Amino acid sequence: MKNNTNKHILVGCGILKKEINWLIKKNNWLLDTVFLDSSLHINFEKLQKNLSLALKKQSDKNTFVFYGECHPLIDNILRDANTFRTAGQNCVDILLGNEVFTRELSNGAFFLLEDWANRWNYISKKTFGDNKEIVQQIFREDRKYILALRTPCSGYFSKEAEIMARYVDLPLRWLDVGLENLESVLFLSLQQKGDKSNGW
Repeated sequence: MKNNTNKHILVGCGILKKEINWLIKKNNWLLDTVFLDSSLHINFEKLQKNLSLALKKQSDKNTFVFYGECHPLIDNILRDANTFRTAGQNCVDILLGNEVFTRELSNGAFFLLEDWANRWNYISKKTFGDNKEIVQQIFREDRKYILALRTPCSGYFSKEAEIMARYVDLPLRWLDVGLENLESVLFLSLQQKGDKSNGW
């Protein structure tokens, strides 16, 4: 990148906020961030409203979006804002890479990130309601285990992950994850934005 006048803005989900901020610092990227609440994906109306508003506020800047296919109209939302999103189905796909993501998903994994583990009660009630038996039934229909993802930026959330796994009555497994795939996806997005704005 050239100088601060060409600084880019990442607008997106805050689920990997710590990891993204760490990569920005590591690589000295001229990139500012606007992170949205990671629970917005459970309410399409709120997600569309908040994302559209955030993009409108940054409309005079070189923005791109850190989201997967988290809203059925995500491409329309981004087209209206004249921007694009990171490549990937969702944040876990972007973090793990498609091969690992697809393999674990096929094996029956429900992916658990630190932020979701720490806010499980809130997210669970908003998504599934208060009935524990119904929640367990929903999870057991197509999920076989909880796969907690631990990155180099993660804090200690073993207790929270164990509570969540007990609540849905599924075994808990752990996977230590590097940031190489996330870094690659962000780098490609920055290159793409640079190519469009001549700011890279």
